[in-house]
Amino acid sequence: MQKIEVIAVFDTCGELQPLRFRFQGEDHQLYRVNIDKVLSVRKVSYVGMESMIYLCRAQMEQRERVFELKYTIRSHDWELVRWVY
Repeated sequence: MQKIEVIAVFDTCGELQPLRFRFQGEDHQLYRVNIDKVLSVRKVSYVGMESMIYLCRAQMEQRERVFELKYTIRSHDWELVRWVY
C-alpha cells in the first residue's frame, strides 16, 4: 500500500467521495488521477481501526484502470491499496 494525496468532497448525505488523487510512481514522478466513478464503497474494521474501501474507475494513459483506495477514519489517511486492472 502507498500513501497518497486525495481531493474529496462530502455529498448532501454526508458521504465522503474521492474526486482525484496523486501518487508517486516507481519512476519517482508524480501522477494525478481523476476518478471517473466510485464503483463501490465498503466499511471495514481491522484491529479496531475503521476504514472505508473505495473501488474506483479512472482513465490513465488512454486505458481504463480500476483500483482500490482506503481511507482510515481515525487518522484521516488515504492509501492506494491495489490496482485491480
